[in-house]
Amino acid sequence: MSRTERTADLRPLEVRVEGDNINRAINQLKRKMANEGIYKELKKRRFYEKPSERRKRKQREAERRLRKARRRD
Repeated sequence: MSRTERTADLRPLEVRVEGDNINRAINQLKRKMANEGIYKELKKRRFYEKPSERRKRKQREAERRLRKARRRD
């Protein structure tokens, strides 16, 4: 991971509340968190994952991305 990628990960998510529209701001925050992969990261860190399981999961994810890319072409 390069230095710029690490610093980009440390930037806080910002959502501006315009007027009294708090519900809209909460929905925007949830959407941003989902797009950034924060929910996925939280779920992944909930339990310890053995290194062998991590390698298998990463391999499955890579295969899934390849299949998805081939479908688009």
